[in-house]
Amino acid sequence: MLENHAKLMQFFSSTDEIIGRKKLQKMIYILKKCEIPFEERYQFHFYGPYSEELTLRIEEMCNLGFITETREEKKNYYQYRYQMTDSGRNFLEHYENNLPPLETHIEEMNGKSSRFLELVSTMLFFEHLPKEEIAEKVFTVKSAQNYTEEEIEEAWKFIETLRSIH
Repeated sequence: MLENHAKLMQFFSSTDEIIGRKKLQKMIYILKKCEIPFEERYQFHFYGPYSEELTLRIEEMCNLGFITETREEKKNYYQYRYQMTDSGRNFLEHYENNLPPLETHIEEMNGKSSRFLELVSTMLFFEHLPKEEIAEKVFTVKSAQNYTEEEIEEAWKFIETLRSIH
């Protein structure tokens, strides 16, 4: 039962912090699409792929004291920061690390904006379609984001980079 929690804890142990709920959702989804064995189910939502299961697991891990969620007030919204605690590190010591190293993936994604990761995760959500149709789908379902052809091309290169990391 706690195996999926342990996988998420391994994710958090690979970085100092994750800033933003949306970014966290997209990063786990993108890793999943890079064949990292996260098991949370995703559905397409307002901001792209979203997992209710992931939200609940993060909440549980916060309640258990394994990660901290710090809410910061910005101009017209709240931003959340996630960090692993010492209790989380102790918990993780009881589980065999069964994920490949995630540091490089996480570093690459953490360097990108939530908006860009939303684009990448949306493209991956529709990757069963031909490449041209994926761009059309993005322009349709993400019209409010005003993504450009250049951003889509950059996202394809980013996906290729992430999938080549071992």
